[in-house]
Amino acid sequence: MTFASTTTALTLCHRRAPLSFPKTRSPQRNSVIAFSSFSNQIVSILSIQNEELQVQTRMWNWKGYFIRYQYSGNNGPALVLVHGFGANSDHWRKNIPDLAKSHRVYSIDLIGYGYSDKPNPRRIGDDSFYTFHTWATQLNEFCLDVVKDKAFFICNSIGGVVGLQAAIVEPEICQGIVLLNISLRMLHITKQPWYARPFISSFQRLLRDTAVGKFFFKAVATKESVKNILCQCYHDTSKVTDELVQIILSPGLEPGAAEVFLEFICYSGGPLPEELLPQVKCPVLIAWGDKDPWEPIEMGRNYGNFDSVEDFIVLPNVGHCPQDEAPQLVNPLVESFVARHANSSSLTPSVD
Repeated sequence: MTFASTTTALTLCHRRAPLSFPKTRSPQRNSVIAFSSFSNQIVSILSIQNEELQVQTRMWNWKGYFIRYQYSGNNGPALVLVHGFGANSDHWRKNIPDLAKSHRVYSIDLIGYGYSDKPNPRRIGDDSFYTFHTWATQLNEFCLDVVKDKAFFICNSIGGVVGLQAAIVEPEICQGIVLLNISLRMLHITKQPWYARPFISSFQRLLRDTAVGKFFFKAVATKESVKNILCQCYHDTSKVTDELVQIILSPGLEPGAAEVFLEFICYSGGPLPEELLPQVKCPVLIAWGDKDPWEPIEMGRNYGNFDSVEDFIVLPNVGHCPQDEAPQLVNPLVESFVARHANSSSLTPSVD
């Protein structure tokens, strides 16, 4: 696969529109009047429970930028779900309601993605704004300001690098990390042969500094392109629905999305997972879809040798985005991992 096609493929593993949930149905009227009062009480209780488990969306003001997040659940350990490149918190739509039954679940749009603000780094005078350090800081401060508690980080793709970086910077915040097909960062400059590095740098400048980049983005940001790319990374292509395509595409058509996209695909520095894993103090679980065409499991298995990694789980017949393609496999793994490592002294504050 060429550098350009790899870049295209790595672009869009995720996204989505507002969640919808079925309303609680009231039972049909019973001919026995004596049961009517009792039935109404049951319906009232069920309605309250259903309302508590709804996924709610809010905006968080972080350093003057608006950050979208979703949350559900009122009890149990806190989980923060971190999406991958080109994604947003809606990519966890099949996980949040299930996990919220026994956890406080938050999913966040990293700055530059989803429906969070997308500041242009050129305009704010910072060409290194969209980095893992920025996103790790955002994640930790989200836990302090919104979650108001330590948390488990559940991460997909490049979100895994964000989670690892955050856990190293503020180790007292992260209780544990689940990595789902973490990005191997194969386009990292140190993983390129020396003779290719000048070409890669020139290609990145061409994308970022000329109209070629905008043309490239427009070619990618279409329903047809998004669907084709998703069908590459999902082993079960029946899971690539119109809803999923819109989840990925819609936020990518917002102002500033093109600049963020180009900035990140030109980001070939920063930390590598193999550099971060030895520094992590909390327990780590790695799960990997064995049909991932972008992050080969044969290379990912090496991460299971680090002391911080307690287990490496193979997810059979699953591609790059296990949380969406196979939530029936991922959700129990998360629940089991959290149950093993949850601190009983964890706070359970209400969301402001």
